[in-house]
Amino acid sequence: MHEHAPGPAPTPPQGGSDLTETGDPAAPLRGTLTLPSGVALQELVGEQGGHLRVISRVLGVKVGQRGDQISVQGERAAVLLAQRVIGELYEVAAEGNALSSGDVDQACRLMREDKGLRIADLYREALQLGVGRKRLSPRSARQREYLHAIRSKELVFGIGPAGTGKTFLAMAMALHALMEGRVKRLVLSRPAVEAGEKLGFLPGDLTEKVNPYLRPLYDALHDLLGFEKAERLMKQGVVEVAPLAFMRGRTLSEAFVILDEAQNTTPEQMKMFLTRIGPGSRVVVTGDVTQIDLPNGTRSGLVHAMRVLEGLDEVRMIHFNDVDVVRHPLVASIVRAYARDEARSADARGPRRARGPLPPLPERVPAARPGELGDEDEPTHG
Repeated sequence: MHEHAPGPAPTPPQGGSDLTETGDPAAPLRGTLTLPSGVALQELVGEQGGHLRVISRVLGVKVGQRGDQISVQGERAAVLLAQRVIGELYEVAAEGNALSSGDVDQACRLMREDKGLRIADLYREALQLGVGRKRLSPRSARQREYLHAIRSKELVFGIGPAGTGKTFLAMAMALHALMEGRVKRLVLSRPAVEAGEKLGFLPGDLTEKVNPYLRPLYDALHDLLGFEKAERLMKQGVVEVAPLAFMRGRTLSEAFVILDEAQNTTPEQMKMFLTRIGPGSRVVVTGDVTQIDLPNGTRSGLVHAMRVLEGLDEVRMIHFNDVDVVRHPLVASIVRAYARDEARSADARGPRRARGPLPPLPERVPAARPGELGDEDEPTHG
């Protein structure tokens, strides 16, 4: 999400419809946009033209500025796209929003994927919460879809790579619901499994052992609310941060519940967690199925739940990808590089033996016997 402040209605950019030939085979066409001078233009251009260099690099065009005119040179499709990006970002800046190089990079990637996307519209869908009533907005079309799903569904899965805002957005929505009085408390949870470490080898009592695994949830709370308010709500029991194992035997009513890093649950743990849902509650489950830290041979509860719960009216699953990454632009490049490497490795291994379609689930799933959960053919990690 992006923090911003409301501002005056922007003056639309002028020009850009007519392209002229340059005589340069590498960049044959040039288009020019005329933008009103002022703070918005400075925000768009960036310090020493840094934002224009981002547009040039990501979209493969030459971008230059002279006074209130910005010229774009390159192939026709690239020039037209760059002009649209510049116009959208100017509109965002004119409404009082600060722009970073990461914002500009992501706007280029988003509009290259979705030609009809209005970046300015994303910034207008703001939540107010936290210290000084911050206004936070979705940063991609899928983030907006995710927020709408959380508003309308009782159970939402946010699935995708690191840096796409899955957990941060869910926590922002949880705090918004709390401040509006739609829930009475927040429960934030994670499985205590990370990169193969065993709790028994860590120093301290149980609380001291699990706290490092919950640190990212504390950090997000402090970012959204400020340290003092977050600590006060936790002391009052309004906000609870707890490992997944502590959820057993509870019923969570009138609560907003978030399960983070859900790819590291087992199917039994996931079923236990989902059956804690009580009246008036909202639940968001987040995870990245490419970063499973379970022991080899152990099935991921997130992967299993995605199959078992697909198609239920009360459940929505939002799948993020590298285009939605809102951290440093390098993170999106890293995610794409790993995806390409995994695809090459899969091709090198050759086609897997077909297993045939899975049998349809019955309309009413019978109660499982102790120790039994779902399909024995569910793929395992490792």
